[in-house]
Amino acid sequence: MSGSEPGRDRYLDLLRAIALVRVVAYHTFAGAVFSLVFPAMGVMFALAGALMARSLRRPAAAVLRSRARRVLVPLWVYAATVLVLLVGQGWSPGADGSWAQVLLWFLPVGDPVFPESIGTGAVVDPTWPVQAGEILWYVRTYFWFMLLSPVLLRAFRSRPWPVLLAPLALSGLLALGLVPLPSWAGAPVTDVATYGSCWILGFAHQSGLLRRVPRGAVLAAGPAVMGLGLWWAAGHRGETGWDLNGIPLAQALWSFGFCAVLLRISPVWQELPRPLRFLDGAVTLLNSRAMTVYLWHNLLLVGAVVLVDVLWRSDVLATAVPELLSSPWPTFVLVWPLLAVVVLAVGWAEDLAAGRRPRRWPVRPAPAGPRATAATDAPGRSLFYPRSVREAVPLSPRSPGSGPG
Repeated sequence: MSGSEPGRDRYLDLLRAIALVRVVAYHTFAGAVFSLVFPAMGVMFALAGALMARSLRRPAAAVLRSRARRVLVPLWVYAATVLVLLVGQGWSPGADGSWAQVLLWFLPVGDPVFPESIGTGAVVDPTWPVQAGEILWYVRTYFWFMLLSPVLLRAFRSRPWPVLLAPLALSGLLALGLVPLPSWAGAPVTDVATYGSCWILGFAHQSGLLRRVPRGAVLAAGPAVMGLGLWWAAGHRGETGWDLNGIPLAQALWSFGFCAVLLRISPVWQELPRPLRFLDGAVTLLNSRAMTVYLWHNLLLVGAVVLVDVLWRSDVLATAVPELLSSPWPTFVLVWPLLAVVVLAVGWAEDLAAGRRPRRWPVRPAPAGPRATAATDAPGRSLFYPRSVREAVPLSPRSPGSGPG
């Protein structure tokens, strides 16, 4: 049975599923190659922009309420859990910022406050609050894009090409230092500029504007823009080398060109092609629990590292496969069962937020309900990374006798 729902485009669902897996892989393997092979954040913003444009066929106020609910309910579950853990370990928000900043865990219009480290690190990496908190930059950026979308969409319909390219231009001005920003606005504005053209590219896809551009032109211009991004990255590499998450303008250009090509060649799949049909359940699950997977994966990677440390205590494994245990692969493998547990435990919050009957393991289409709107409010928005455009610091397993990973 197909995992599709009425009105779903399984090609876009597949892209979102790939993007989520790539996010987890990046945070596990710490490889700059992941930002080049598949710019997950740009893809997720582009897909979210397309879904938002489709939703805005309805009254804007109703759409914003629906989308905000879908973001906030799973976020509240996650934020409450993290804050309980922090307070349980003796942290007080007053030590790192104002109590008002705690509200940003629940209303993502700015960066929330969290400690840089907590605990002794005897078992769990003491920097786990950073892993838990920095990923919320994506939710903050998505939330602002969502709030601005009614105005952006009207502007796009009036002047499509200038509006589409304006965020890229702003990203260039920021990179050249021609637009000074106060410290509190630096990260949010940079993120919006970096991924704004990807979001609006979703508008262009949904409106049909992108499809009206000759395919050959997009297939030529997209790689050219990506090449310009690489050229900029070559001259502005920092400690992370070619990792584009640390080079905003390069990330903006690379993501925009990559997403333009993906969306221009976009087939319309009501179901996955037969060679990919075996992925149907996994794609449906990842799209139905996109917020849960994104929010929890980085925190669960901390737990996966602890499990790898347990494996090190086995003399048999430590002697037989030390290279494997020292690699990120055990962490990457172990995080998925942990994610499955969290999906079973709290993933149903996404169903409640969408007005659907809660389900524990949604690998098949959700039944239509009185509040379901298949064409606009189907599961699997692309929501979702560390402060500014950098992704959170990846984790690596510990070797025997070493400190926290």
